[in-house]
Amino acid sequence: MAQRRQEIEAFVRHLVAEVEAAEAAGMTAPQAIADHFNATGVTTRKGRRWTGATVAKFLSSPGAKRYRSGGKAVRTVKPKGNPDKPSNALDKAQLRRISEITIGHYDRTAEDYRDGTRNHDVSQNYEALLEAIEGEPPYAILDLGCGPGRDLRYFRSLGHDATGLDGSMELVSMARRYSGCDVLHQDFLAMKLPASRFDGVFANAALFHVPSQELPRVLGELRAALKPRGVLFCSNPRGRNEEGWSGDRYSCFFDLRTWRALARDVGFLEVTHYYRPPGLPRDEQMWLATVWRKG
Repeated sequence: MAQRRQEIEAFVRHLVAEVEAAEAAGMTAPQAIADHFNATGVTTRKGRRWTGATVAKFLSSPGAKRYRSGGKAVRTVKPKGNPDKPSNALDKAQLRRISEITIGHYDRTAEDYRDGTRNHDVSQNYEALLEAIEGEPPYAILDLGCGPGRDLRYFRSLGHDATGLDGSMELVSMARRYSGCDVLHQDFLAMKLPASRFDGVFANAALFHVPSQELPRVLGELRAALKPRGVLFCSNPRGRNEEGWSGDRYSCFFDLRTWRALARDVGFLEVTHYYRPPGLPRDEQMWLATVWRKG
């Protein structure tokens, strides 16, 4: 009985993490979350497909309420004109607190995050990065926000020299064990990267945690870490330039225009962009993927 209860609690925690990830990407209606779950292979505990009604029933259950971090973004900054200058500037103490709380979330939920993302199909993103890199493989690749190491392991399986970077020590430990790669334990807001070291940077669902006022500096540091004509891939939940707290994670939901302005201002040239997941109507494609070349 105790083991079954633990299994149920683990499933509820995992499902709550999936719900909050969907909400962070802008999907708030039960039916939108159900469609997202069905498209990405998240099933009910009995292996069934979701409906809006079953999502709503789960969200109202005592177990879901117990593990919910709660709330949508409570502070919003909408960049107008120059996207790297939000109207409410954050000081050093606030930035440090943002990092501590956001990284703390991933430290606490590392196992659930690993289990919830293990089978996500991001092959489209792998191909977008690798096809844009010039020259002959193997390539030196930095996996920014590598999490538990799924993508690191894939790049290494192809023979590439893959290095991970994450702010969560729990995820760094998982990634080192799972991928066998070198993984740097660094906060995105305090990175120390070697100059001109990488052919490509893979920032999959990572940079949206960087406050907009810091993005020009962070993007500049990634550009400096790339070899001449190196490639930056980034995928982020899209929105209408909202910024603030999503539960206990700081998140930015930018549109293509804002991402273009940020990347171009630090010297990147756009290679391509697309929306994910593939095969869905645009209003259900909540992820914006962009590929950039160091100019």
